[in-house]
Amino acid sequence: MGSTGKSNVTVIGGGTGMPVLLRGLKNLPVDLTALVTVADDGGSTGRLRNEMAIPAPGDIRNVIAALSDAEPMLLDLFQHRFTEGNGLSGHSMGNLLLAAMTSVTGNFFTGIKEISRVLNVKGNIYPISNQSMSLHARMEDGTIVSGESNIPLANKKIEHVFLRPEPVRPLHHAVEAVKNADLVVVSPGSLYTSILPNMIIPQMDEALRQTKGKVVYVCNVMTQAGETTGYTAADHVQAIRDHIGETCVDSIVVHNEPISQHVRAIYAEENAAPVVYDTDRLIDMGLEIIESDIINSSKTTLRHDTEKIAKLLYSIIDRE
Repeated sequence: MGSTGKSNVTVIGGGTGMPVLLRGLKNLPVDLTALVTVADDGGSTGRLRNEMAIPAPGDIRNVIAALSDAEPMLLDLFQHRFTEGNGLSGHSMGNLLLAAMTSVTGNFFTGIKEISRVLNVKGNIYPISNQSMSLHARMEDGTIVSGESNIPLANKKIEHVFLRPEPVRPLHHAVEAVKNADLVVVSPGSLYTSILPNMIIPQMDEALRQTKGKVVYVCNVMTQAGETTGYTAADHVQAIRDHIGETCVDSIVVHNEPISQHVRAIYAEENAAPVVYDTDRLIDMGLEIIESDIINSSKTTLRHDTEKIAKLLYSIIDRE
C-alpha cells in the first residue's frame, strides 16, 4: 500500500500500448507509477538524443500526456509536431520541452518531474534510466542489428536484445517502484523494442523477482512484423523468460473475443495476425490466464480499451 492507503500500481512499458493503459488507471483510486523506456532512437527523439546526449524523450512525452489533467489546448500544444521549418520540422513540442528542461535543471529525471508538475500529472513517471542508451539485437542467424528503430526493419527472427553502453544504470526510483508495488503491469507494445528494454536493465530483473506484488503481462492482440511474426501468447512470455528468467511473470491477460475478417485483412497487409492464445502451453508454464473482452475495435484498428482494461486490472488488485 502507498502512503495514501491506496494500492501501488507500477506499469512498465513504452510505445503506443502504455498510454492506453495509463489513461484508464489514472482515474482509479490507486497510487500509479509509470516506468518508461528511453531506448527509442527514431525521428525527433533520435535527433534530440544524438544532439544533446539525453535519454530518449518520445515515450516519456506520450506518458506525460496520458497522465496529465491539463487543459486540452495545453496538451495539444505539448503533443504538437512541427511540419515546417528547417531545424524544427519533425520535432514534437513536448520533446523539445523535455530537452530544454533537462538543460535547465541539468538532469533528465528532474526535467520530467518539473514538466509533470506544470502539466498536473497524476502519478509518478520514471525513465527506466537517467542515461542515454542504445538497444541492439542478436538475430538467429548471428547478425547484430543496432538501434531500436532498425531492429524490426531487419525482418529477421530475433534471438536476444541487449543494451549498450555497459553498465547501464537503472533509476533507483524505478527499481524501488517495482519492489514496492502491489501490482506490476507489463503493458502491451512492441515486445523487443518497447517492453524488454525496461526489463533487461540491471537490477530490474531482480526487482521483478523480489516484488511482493503480482506481475501481470497484458499480451498483445496482434503480432508485429519484424518482431513477433508467428508468435503465440506463450512465445511472448517465453521471450521475456529467456531474457530475465522464469519466475517473473505470474499472470497473463488475453483478449478472448473473435476479431473480424475485415480487420484481420487490414492487418495482414502489414504482415500482422491475431496472437493465438495457446492455453495449454500457458498453463504448463504455470501462468494464471485472465481472459476478457479488452479491445476497442474500430473498422480499421484494434486497440486495448482504456476503461475495460483498467477495470480488469483493478479487479485483480481487489482480489489480491
